[in-house]
Amino acid sequence: MNWWRGAAIYQVYPRSFADGNGDGIGDLAGLRRKLPHLAELGVDAIWLSPWYPSPLADGGYDVADYRDIEPQFGTLVEAEKLIGEAHALGIRVIIDIVPNHCSDQHPWFREALAGKGRDRFWFHDGDEPPNDWQSRFGGPAWSRTPDGGSWYLHLYAAEQPDLNWTNPEVRAEFESILRFWLDRGVDGFRIDVADGLVKDFSRPDAETPYSDQDGVHEIYRSWRRVLDAYPDERVFVGEMWLPDPERFARYLRPDELHSAFNFDFLCCPWEPGELRRVIDATLAAHAPVGAPPTWVLSNHDVTRHVSRMGREDSSFDFGRRQHLTPTDLDLGRERARAAIMLTTSLPGCVYLYQGEELGLEEVDDLPDELREDPVWVRSGHTDRGRDGCRVPIPWGDEGPSWLPRPAHWRSLSVAAQSGDPDSMLAHYRAVLNLRRERDDLGDGPMEWLDLGPDVVAFRRGGHFACVLNLSAHPVALPDHDGVLLTSGPLDADGLLPTDTAAWLQLSR
Repeated sequence: MNWWRGAAIYQVYPRSFADGNGDGIGDLAGLRRKLPHLAELGVDAIWLSPWYPSPLADGGYDVADYRDIEPQFGTLVEAEKLIGEAHALGIRVIIDIVPNHCSDQHPWFREALAGKGRDRFWFHDGDEPPNDWQSRFGGPAWSRTPDGGSWYLHLYAAEQPDLNWTNPEVRAEFESILRFWLDRGVDGFRIDVADGLVKDFSRPDAETPYSDQDGVHEIYRSWRRVLDAYPDERVFVGEMWLPDPERFARYLRPDELHSAFNFDFLCCPWEPGELRRVIDATLAAHAPVGAPPTWVLSNHDVTRHVSRMGREDSSFDFGRRQHLTPTDLDLGRERARAAIMLTTSLPGCVYLYQGEELGLEEVDDLPDELREDPVWVRSGHTDRGRDGCRVPIPWGDEGPSWLPRPAHWRSLSVAAQSGDPDSMLAHYRAVLNLRRERDDLGDGPMEWLDLGPDVVAFRRGGHFACVLNLSAHPVALPDHDGVLLTSGPLDADGLLPTDTAAWLQLSR
């Protein structure tokens, strides 16, 4: 079976994962030292957010050099050692590729400002910008060049000029970048803003003429030919926030991307009808192209799900990010224990975000002067941005930290939880390692079980079931030969409490 169809993949945000030299910033030395933690956790691969040289105008998604490592993180030699050490532990390595835009400090953009190679980007000469496109971080998507003579397009921060993918030089450069890292042993790429490379300037007033244009698919077909020339099943996973499931599935045709993030599930509220609807829609969208779904609860761009699940409205929406909303973290953690059992037992692969295995919540109360997310600035300080999910995770040997950790995170550290069989960390280890042992989990079919409208339950293979009780009262489990795992204890009568999940070995 293709390894990626049922893998458990762990996202590392390098700056906030593990600090190896004590300067308060995560680095490759720290990550290399913590690889045994990831192996014990039971993950099959890691995905690293950008590790390239960057001025960090947008957390590293403003890349100044696609063929090197950010000096704060380490060196190219260390990156190669990391790949080899991860492989020795049975962990594959996926890295971020950022093709929609680069940094304004990238040599190409500096050359363009000096008049050379301007057609690698989108420039417009004139007194006014050519259209009213808006940046996805807030404000206009066009900024003046430093000399005031032209406008340039940036769908994100002004420090992130968009590349012109109609230019064959841009296409050739990125295929060369892919080969550079594939030659160093990376197992795949997560493609940032995968839907955004092609722009349609003939429709300036259309809703999103810079998203999901038909021409983007030929780019990925050519990328897939590059990838398929390498052995050992290298893979692509796309980041696309698309409302149309049929258009989403087009990216997953056999000669394009292997998989893409399933954000409908991430945004879904903790409600049985909505969960079933999103799961059904996801499976239906992926079936025609034979691609495996992905399931993800948190990442570096969204509110951590422990916080979301502890709120009255447990959904997620960028347009109404609920900072400083009343949150019951005990409830959120109880639901998070059940949620990881749900996601890891659904068909396909699952992504985890660093720190969720510790039950970390969103840090809403960071001092404003420490916030670095461009969303905070470009929204006029109305959207507090994404820094709250990027606070460095606690290991138990804490030194300085580029964003301050809450004091109570000491009790959530890896060291504090490692000896506690009831901890979130112990639960994640049990879930992921049991998932790995069973051949009826990962990729494959599923069948719903009818245990009432407020219970989400399904069968995998012939002898496994996941039961999630979202009703207001305990419920009886279906006939089974044994309880494999629960997210919390059954009650005195053997019933499954509210907000609790169980994995069952079904009667033969």
